[in-house]
Amino acid sequence: MNTLDAMNYLKEKKWIDLSHGIHESIPRFNAFDASQEKTLFTIKEEGFFAKEYTFPTQYSTHIDAPIHFAKEKRYLHDITLKELVLPLYVIHKEDEVKENHDYCVTVQDILDFETEFGLIPEGSFVAFASGWSSRWETIDAYYNYDEEGVAHTPGWSLPALEYLSEVRNVTAIGHETLDTDSGADFKRNNGLLGEYYWLKQDKYQVEVMRNLNLVPAVGSVIITSFPNMLNAPGFPVRSIAILPD
Repeated sequence: MNTLDAMNYLKEKKWIDLSHGIHESIPRFNAFDASQEKTLFTIKEEGFFAKEYTFPTQYSTHIDAPIHFAKEKRYLHDITLKELVLPLYVIHKEDEVKENHDYCVTVQDILDFETEFGLIPEGSFVAFASGWSSRWETIDAYYNYDEEGVAHTPGWSLPALEYLSEVRNVTAIGHETLDTDSGADFKRNNGLLGEYYWLKQDKYQVEVMRNLNLVPAVGSVIITSFPNMLNAPGFPVRSIAILPD
């Protein structure tokens, strides 16, 4: 199959947008300001339309380069192009998260997944489908803080991340929340131990994903794109899943 045939074959499949939009009213990490936009030129006055946008690198659906948390690891521009097109494996835990907002993906969850669907191959992208993105339009529900200011949000357990990295050597992970770790683990550990661990492995992650509920557990491909920013720790992305038949 030549390149054009391969492209036409992929375009016959169903494509799912895994990225949220970007504007000033979306949920965000509380240390960051909301995005801003300014019209620089208009067609009516200057003959062409242009805007200026200001936002942090970790905003809306975004990629975290390893340098975001780990010194002397790769910047965004160091991630190779072929690392951005990967087989996509989705661990669906939407029902469990409905019952327990502090739910963490465990090693046993991954072992159960592999028993049902086969071993996760090296070089894959593994996503945690929690259903949390359904809360996106209601900011308080997305943050889910309790009266003491603790966020009750799902995440990855550290042993699960160690398994994916050290046993399966996957290339990247993704999730629907703002952080890798659950809100309860962040409070308990006084920090994002899971996120620090993952990025220290010189691997990347995509955060604040959506529509993972529409993606089957196996058989899809994920494509992630972003501007070729130099020395960036991350950036908003457009991630797309191409589904199997």
